[in-house]
Amino acid sequence: MRKRAERTLATMALAGTCFMGFVPMAMAEEVEAAKPEAELAVDVLSQYVWRGYALSDDNIVIQPSMTVSHKGFAFNLWANLDTDNDAADGNNWNETDMTISYDWSMSGVDFGVGYIYYALEDGADDTQEFYAAISKGFEFVTPSFTVYKDTDAAPGWYMNLALESSIPVNEELAVDVGFSVGYLIVDELQVDGGDYSDFHDGVISVAMTFDVVEYVSVTPMLSYSFPLSSEADDLLEASNAGNGDEDILYGGVNVSFAF
Repeated sequence: MRKRAERTLATMALAGTCFMGFVPMAMAEEVEAAKPEAELAVDVLSQYVWRGYALSDDNIVIQPSMTVSHKGFAFNLWANLDTDNDAADGNNWNETDMTISYDWSMSGVDFGVGYIYYALEDGADDTQEFYAAISKGFEFVTPSFTVYKDTDAAPGWYMNLALESSIPVNEELAVDVGFSVGYLIVDELQVDGGDYSDFHDGVISVAMTFDVVEYVSVTPMLSYSFPLSSEADDLLEASNAGNGDEDILYGGVNVSFAF
């Protein structure tokens, strides 16, 4: 009986020791997972293209951004520096955007909602958008669908369907390819004041991310933007006058520091 009791006490002591060791580890992992994350990044691109619109005149643009996220919530500041802005009242720092978002997953599906404020220079009116997104990752491709609602300067809707895939090159590198289709509904166009509702822009993109050192990565990228309908062709040609054609090939590099 005494030996059995000693073995029982020894077993309980060992279990207690393991439990006491496991609790701090579990708490440390929980604290680690709960820590806020931050990213500082900058894009250097041959042109600023947004939803098919050429917003720079074949000028190199520099686009820094800062993102802080915690438990699905995120805050982002983004800016555009046009290195050769030739607008009449040209300001090289001609756009600053603020985005507040919340992302979550449920049953293997990712969801997101957010708010974007566009602070614009060069005589353009500031505007704001709300958006909602849904995506689902599969083995070879990740489809996503996002709906944006502009409530100020250009009241209307923009809907984007995208497909993204990562093609492995080796154990460390992969080529990221993407294709997206945009549909635009605007109550009153700034070009001619009329209504507009049509398939708008398509984008084909390719990129490859290189991890330089811990926390730092460099991503060369190339994109091709083109109109999806005759109405979109006419609109983009008129809007992009002096800033390039409606078919735009552009690219550059992203440098990211995430921690």
